[in-house]
Amino acid sequence: MLTSSLKRPEIYRGRFAPSPSGELHFGSLIAALASFLDARHHQGKWLIRIEDIDPPREQPGADKSILTTLEAYGLYWDEDVLYQSKQSDYYWSVIEQLISEKTAYYCQCTRAQIKAIGGIYQGHCRTLELPKEHSAIRVNNPYQYAQYQDIFQGQVCCDEKLAGEDFIILRRDGLFAYQLAVVLDDIFQQITHVVRGCDLLEPTARQLSFYKILNKAAPQFGHIPLAVTDQGYKLSKQNKAPAISIDTPQPSLIHALTFLGQQPDKALVDATVEEIIQWAIDHWQRNKVPKQREITL
Repeated sequence: MLTSSLKRPEIYRGRFAPSPSGELHFGSLIAALASFLDARHHQGKWLIRIEDIDPPREQPGADKSILTTLEAYGLYWDEDVLYQSKQSDYYWSVIEQLISEKTAYYCQCTRAQIKAIGGIYQGHCRTLELPKEHSAIRVNNPYQYAQYQDIFQGQVCCDEKLAGEDFIILRRDGLFAYQLAVVLDDIFQQITHVVRGCDLLEPTARQLSFYKILNKAAPQFGHIPLAVTDQGYKLSKQNKAPAISIDTPQPSLIHALTFLGQQPDKALVDATVEEIIQWAIDHWQRNKVPKQREITL
């Protein structure tokens, strides 16, 4: 059960939270490296969380492959790896509390119905007191964080209607929604800074609302550009982006640093992984990270 607290831990605590749906690709490396360097440059902790709460999308052994790859790239984490699949009791305790407080409610609206009225849920089931059978659970969202300050992007403006929507925290199929799990685990791990891709700019608005609903201090958010192909596709496991090499990590590390605007020293071409990482920690500059939301490789 959550207790009321709006105070953040004093030490910087960052994290990288991949899903075990495949091996790490270059887009994943950019996110991992940026979050790692921002934590280490600020003398902080860097944690790993495996987001394994969507079994149909997961690949056996992918979690171990991800951890092995991070080690090969010199990205060593602090504390034990947290698996979301072990957090179910915690998630349920919060959901039950929200239901009992009438801060969350059962909803049976379908995607097709919501799409037919413009794509934004209008709170149709909020006062119906529907049964939990065949229902999703939505949180009653009285807030509208359509604007927030981002570490890299500056002032971010999101769709006001989307930011104020009552969003799903438990899916109709019984799976925990991303918005629920990511916020609760960032609270659980006392995360103070979240560095991740620009594809999550708008979901951040909902997450800021959820922190407010839970009466918890939100971390600082920083969103880095997405790596996209010539055709405009985001590098992702879904789009079958190739895995990065664990045999020769140096070229990918230097490429990732260049992508992040850090202007790696030319001498690093002949450096070890450890030397590249130490240089990157020492020379990390937030203001050099590009403000574009996408960069074509």
